[in-house]
Parts: sequence; structure tokens; C-alpha cells
Amino acid sequence: MAIDHIGIAVRNLEESVARWTALFGVKASPVEELPERGVRLVHLCFPGGPVIELVSPLGPESPVARFLEARGEGIHHFTLEVEDIEGMMEHLKKAGVQFTEDKPRAGAGGSRIAFVHPKTLNGVLLELLEKPG
Repeated sequence: MAIDHIGIAVRNLEESVARWTALFGVKASPVEELPERGVRLVHLCFPGGPVIELVSPLGPESPVARFLEARGEGIHHFTLEVEDIEGMMEHLKKAGVQFTEDKPRAGAGGSRIAFVHPKTLNGVLLELLEKPG
């Protein structure tokens, strides 16, 4: 396992991407829309470190919109890359970990993802990520 990325909830994706890229000179991925998750996102690739994922809501019903309403902009989640998402979910469920959904679902870039409920890990939303291939 390794930390793959840190998700930051932002209100204005384009302004945030422009600020991060100008300040740190990092490259940004194209904007990816995930309507089934209600978000738009961009990945910022820092050499030698985890990716920063800037994520903004597509509409007011998005979980990210609710997060922004309740907490404002800031760290939304962090993501661990795993090789076998179903196996990891089963292992964690046996240890009493609760997930926001019962099964993995489609994520950015063809990945599969699952979120551990924040009440399980000290209020932190943890995403498990299995990359394609």
C-alpha cells in the first residue's frame, strides 16, 4: 500500500488549478468529470510525492457540495492505493471497519474505489483505490 493522492475540496476548480500550478510549477491533468459521483477533478503531479486531487462539485446534491457547505474548502480525503480492493475491503470489514457503500465503484481514470466511513478513522474520509490493469 502507498498513499496515492490527497483530495482537496474546492469551490472553483479552474481558479484553484491556476493558483496551484502558478505557485508550484506543477503540471495539471485535464479536467475529468464524474457525473455518477457528482464531481469534477484535476490531478496535480508533484515530483516524488503523492498527487494532489482538486475536486469540485457538479451540483448542490454532490457529497463534495455538502462537504463545502459544512466545512468549507480544505482536505476532503486521502487515498491509499491497494492491489486487491475487494480483498482489502473484506479484511477491513472483518476488523469492524464501515464503508460508505458495500462494493467498489468506478473512479477517475478507470480505477475502482471505495470509501471508508469517516467515523471509523477519527473523522477522516479514506479512499481505497485499485488502479486499472
